[in-house]
Amino acid sequence: MSFLNDLFIGLDAAKQEELQERLDLVEHKIKFMDKMPVSCLDTANNPSYLLTEEMALAGGMVETDVLNAVFIIYYQPGKTLTDLMREVPAVLNTEWQAVQHNRIILLNDDVNRERTAEHAVSLIEDIAEMLHPGSFIFGHEGDKWIRFGA
Repeated sequence: MSFLNDLFIGLDAAKQEELQERLDLVEHKIKFMDKMPVSCLDTANNPSYLLTEEMALAGGMVETDVLNAVFIIYYQPGKTLTDLMREVPAVLNTEWQAVQHNRIILLNDDVNRERTAEHAVSLIEDIAEMLHPGSFIFGHEGDKWIRFGA
């Protein structure tokens, strides 16, 4: 949680407590769930490790072999959901387990946004919802991320 500690600096105690409670809720629920193998790719299918810490806090683990990934998250800074919807279909491989089971997720979390504690906690919640559908509902699907059916 070291990157979050840096973001929490300067927040008032009430805000820190609220954000910590949100993180604790996610942490408590995922404690009883299997870690999900996730590959995070850019639109050229290159691995991206930008979300590794957030993914771990949300119940995921980085899978370097895309063939073994249960979920694939397409994320590329500066790309909107519309950009991703336009570009991702051409790079999907039907041999990938995540494609066969429709577990492709498009994520746009950073366009016109600064990195704050609130945004980081929200991203962790969103990734938890992506990886554990039915266990979490935070309400950002369709806004910051979508499930993409191949």
